[in-house]
Amino acid sequence: MGEVYRARDTKLDRDVAIKILPEALARDKGRLERFQREARLLAQLNHENIATIHGLEEHDGHQFLIMELVGGETLAQRIANGPLSRERRRTWARSEESFMWTTSCREASGAPAAIFG
Repeated sequence: MGEVYRARDTKLDRDVAIKILPEALARDKGRLERFQREARLLAQLNHENIATIHGLEEHDGHQFLIMELVGGETLAQRIANGPLSRERRRTWARSEESFMWTTSCREASGAPAAIFG
């Protein structure tokens, strides 16, 4: 839904990702609310496969997320490389199971501040 760019946080001297809601979508109140809801949800999660949210900011009427910059392939590169190996699929499935279990526990507890480990 958003456009993601590599940027430099000059205050903290680090590279970050900035996710911006395109202007055409930003004018849609429903899309803007969804973008804000996504930011709040992601800020509550802590998982190795989810980029950390550093902030939700606004500048000149444009809202954007400041996120952890994660290295690796782009989706286009991943697709061009063909199917995942059997081992990579297993690793991904185990990681996904762990994420889903953590998310389910968080939702069941109703306590986003709870520690799961």
